[in-house]
Amino acid sequence: MADLHFRIATPADAPSIQQLVQSAFRAEDSRKDWTADMALGRSFTISVEDVKTTISKQDCAILLAFTKDHDLDVLVASIEIIKRANGHARFSMVAVHQDYQQAGIGRRVLAFAEEYSQQEWGATTSELNALSTRQELIAWYLRRGYQKTGEESPFPTEKFPHLALPEDMCFVEFTKHLA
Repeated sequence: MADLHFRIATPADAPSIQQLVQSAFRAEDSRKDWTADMALGRSFTISVEDVKTTISKQDCAILLAFTKDHDLDVLVASIEIIKRANGHARFSMVAVHQDYQQAGIGRRVLAFAEEYSQQEWGATTSELNALSTRQELIAWYLRRGYQKTGEESPFPTEKFPHLALPEDMCFVEFTKHLA
């Protein structure tokens, strides 16, 4: 298992984060129902400016995970975290570099985000969501201690008119009490 070290992203990291997130979201995966609709994944884009905006927001951070490769730091994962009211933290944009997927890094990044939000923000609850079509990812979040809230939020299908997406596709909301 790769040794990881973490830090908070700076605006200078925005191009690397943009590249990591887009490539991770577009990566093909052999696990059934992990990535679901590859056409949708290939359509995902995020701009460097969007990443910079997120980095500069108060009560928001992008946590970066690095490993060493021949004494060079290699960005292998990221997660966006947002401080919310009443001790809640919202996680999104979890991305693991394609070459490092299926190695436990996602689990470690999620655990670090939980720990960071507890220690830095006093968070007692974390929240996130997953596409309803990504059944293996949903099961993975459940194994990480997340529970479905019973709430769903709409998926913006209008942004992808060229794709034949399931009409009932939505985001399934999850929560976890942080010890």
